Amino acid sequence: MTAKRVLVTGSSRGIGRAIARALADQGWSIILHGSTPSADLDSVAKALGPQCAGVMHAELAEAGQAKRLATEAIASGGLDAVVNNAGVYLPISIIDAGEAAFAANLHRTFAINYYAPLEISRLAAKHFAVNGGGKILNVASRVGFRGESGASTYSASKAALINMTRALAVELAPHNIGVFGIAPGWVETAMAREGMETRLDAILRDIPLRRMASPEDCAAAAAFLLSDAASYLSGVVIDINGASYFH
Repeated sequence: MTAKRVLVTGSSRGIGRAIARALADQGWSIILHGSTPSADLDSVAKALGPQCAGVMHAELAEAGQAKRLATEAIASGGLDAVVNNAGVYLPISIIDAGEAAFAANLHRTFAINYYAPLEISRLAAKHFAVNGGGKILNVASRVGFRGESGASTYSASKAALINMTRALAVELAPHNIGVFGIAPGWVETAMAREGMETRLDAILRDIPLRRMASPEDCAAAAAFLLSDAASYLSGVVIDINGASYFH
């Protein structure tokens, strides 16, 4: 039996790397992605061994790059799923930021966190629709459901991603395409490290389980959603936040 193929964006480290490894353990063939060549990405490819179906590079903030990435991934041997994990968190003050800085923040945040997943999902859905179905998993955030100081652009981009997930789940269900997401809270990754170091005690007080999620916690939920065990789930966004927020 030919292994199912999945594209995992932003898979050089953190949640993306953990998802790639978890899916490889389930027998998936993984196409890795990073914005540029890196030792981290090479390390993941080496760890996956024969489960690595390729390594692709695309700067998703640049126009046309998400479309190129999805097109090349599909052309390289087809896809059965995509994981839109690549993302950026760029905190900014809505009062203190200058016009140019705020415009740049808004553009980069939405280009990577929303427009790239939308374009990749669109092309993947077209491919899935003529090949019997597929799955789309979007990595959102707890902040997409709740307010957080300094995150006006980030929270809006993740809220857009969550609602895109729900809308596509309804639209694509007749084509046997499942669409769902995960919404992590604090996760022990490089993206969160600065906040973890400066206010770790406050962060943990807000989490009833008294620990942050690991990338592997997120990967376990992602692997379940992409498995046959979740074949009747679509439109769901699973919270991974240690009981720190409900909606």
